[in-house]
Amino acid sequence: MARLFGTDGVRGVANEELTPTLAMQLGQAGAYVLSKENEHKPTIMVGCDTRISGDMLANALMAGACSVGANVVYVGVVPTPAVAYLTKKYKVDAGVVISASHNPVEFNGIKFFDGNGYKLPDSLEDEIEALIRSGMKEIKFPVGSRVGKIKYRTDAREEYINHAIRAVNVNLNHMKIVVDCAEGAAYYTSVEALKELGAEVVAIHNNPDGTNINANCGSTHMEELMARVVYEKAGVGLAFDGDADRLLAVDENGEVVDGDQIMAIVGLHMKKQGKLKKNTVVATIMSNLGFFLMGEKNQLHMEQTKVGDRYVLERMREIGASLGGEQSGHVIFLDENTTGDGLLSALHLLQVMADTGKPLSELKQVMEVLPQALVNAKVPNHKKENYMDYPEIAEAIAELEKQFAGEGRVLIRPSGTEPLVRVMIEGKDQELIEREAKKLAELIQNIML
Repeated sequence: MARLFGTDGVRGVANEELTPTLAMQLGQAGAYVLSKENEHKPTIMVGCDTRISGDMLANALMAGACSVGANVVYVGVVPTPAVAYLTKKYKVDAGVVISASHNPVEFNGIKFFDGNGYKLPDSLEDEIEALIRSGMKEIKFPVGSRVGKIKYRTDAREEYINHAIRAVNVNLNHMKIVVDCAEGAAYYTSVEALKELGAEVVAIHNNPDGTNINANCGSTHMEELMARVVYEKAGVGLAFDGDADRLLAVDENGEVVDGDQIMAIVGLHMKKQGKLKKNTVVATIMSNLGFFLMGEKNQLHMEQTKVGDRYVLERMREIGASLGGEQSGHVIFLDENTTGDGLLSALHLLQVMADTGKPLSELKQVMEVLPQALVNAKVPNHKKENYMDYPEIAEAIAELEKQFAGEGRVLIRPSGTEPLVRVMIEGKDQELIEREAKKLAELIQNIML
């Protein structure tokens, strides 16, 4: 049977794969495993994004947690990084976010944080999963006054805004910013934070109705934001995803600035100010080759990890780095929060613009982005890890690697959260790499389906 937990918690189509029953079991097993060492009655903090299935799953999970004797603090719709920050601040035993991040509305997910605001290691996730599969055999269900209760808090989002502003208190007077909230958890926090700092804010996709999260908007669909920044003659555009743990930007000319470029701009500024610990940035193997060349040129030490912000975070903690992230816009400022944080990323980027007085189009020149082609092959979820078992696929990959050696690189990897194998080729000729990536993705899809 496939592992329940992926690289970012438990994900699936809500009410089909991720059912209220499973959410209740995750609440029971999660609360039990994360608090069994404690003598006191445990407390779990729960927040969610704006998708319609959030109420159903959050209530099921909270009922499960209460049934094993845990108390719950429900903070409602807030960004994922808000739950991570508040879990640590209030010294509760664990935090849970009900969200499927950048995925469409029919998906949802359940992600746990430990009492320090960090994503759980595989070993703890395995323990939670084993408990569910055993039918909760270890758990003694309390009765009477030992059953848990739920407390509802409405001030969490204000606390998170205040934290972000304290961390990066930049003056945004005279700056016009277009913000795409993805009809998600950033719809209030990002807009209010920027206004409080003095910006003129044009907010788009900030009217979530439960069904429109990530629908042709946000960091996965940038076209409208690109056009709107130019139309509004704004200095910058900011695009969040559904749970606001990632950020992509748009310069004043309507061109996208991705996570690699954001890390390059902010990392060099932090280095200049003596705030970049060990002069190190942690990125993944999927970061653009131009990003690593920029680091080399500017005496930045660049660490590489597997794809997934959890692996970036693990490496940052191991070596004591303060900045790391992914091309997709998950950027972690470890001195300020324990997970990718779209609002902090935005404020740091805006701070560089404010401090230097330079437009984003000029700041992004610190690195040359080499052409990349990324094509997804749709494959059955249970087969996606085994693509190299097929001789025809293995031969095609080897041939491509030979073809691009010295002129670029070929990266093939299964998605951690979706039934996809991702084919990425980097090289100098955009047409060639797109053609080859498409050809290989089609081969993988046809053979593995």
